[in-house]
Amino acid sequence: MRQEFESQATEVIRRQSKFREASTESLAKLKNAETRLSELKSSVLVLGKEATDAMLSVEEEQQQITFQKLLTMVDAERSYHQNVVSILEKLHSEMLVEEQLSESSPQSSNSPRVLHDTTSNGTEHPAAEDKSPTYFIAKVMHSFDAQADGELSLEVGDYAVVRQVAPNGWSEGECNGKSGWFPSAYAVKSDEVVASKMLETDTTP
Repeated sequence: MRQEFESQATEVIRRQSKFREASTESLAKLKNAETRLSELKSSVLVLGKEATDAMLSVEEEQQQITFQKLLTMVDAERSYHQNVVSILEKLHSEMLVEEQLSESSPQSSNSPRVLHDTTSNGTEHPAAEDKSPTYFIAKVMHSFDAQADGELSLEVGDYAVVRQVAPNGWSEGECNGKSGWFPSAYAVKSDEVVASKMLETDTTP
């Protein structure tokens, strides 16, 4: 009986020792697993932060590229419209100059003309409906060279018979046997005469 008890006690002690060894080994494995898990968590956090930073960097770069594209497009549109405005301003200026030149040039087709009747001897007289308009003599103060058909050249000191003065600053008259238009400011009124007398004087051989 004693021998059996000792044998049983020995078995119990052996098993307890084995259990302690197993528990120590399991505890070590558990600690290793926890350490590894902690390392994995740290690695995941680092990777997550790096991934987030990379995404933010890519997004910022993409936004910068988009902004540059928009800025380039806006600059191009701005340059285009500035060019259009410049062209329109130039065209407007040219049109104003053309209008001023058109207003200051004699318009033979639109300018009023004194109607004349021609008698059998070839002498011209004012038509009846004109009721013998009064012409006047003007002394030329500035020389004028005719530049276009219908204009009358003048020399300083000449006298011209002015038939009509148009509102556009030009006068129509006769000088040295030639008729045409000239700037009104180039001649000064000298004396008034009846039109028929001046014409008779100019046409007398």
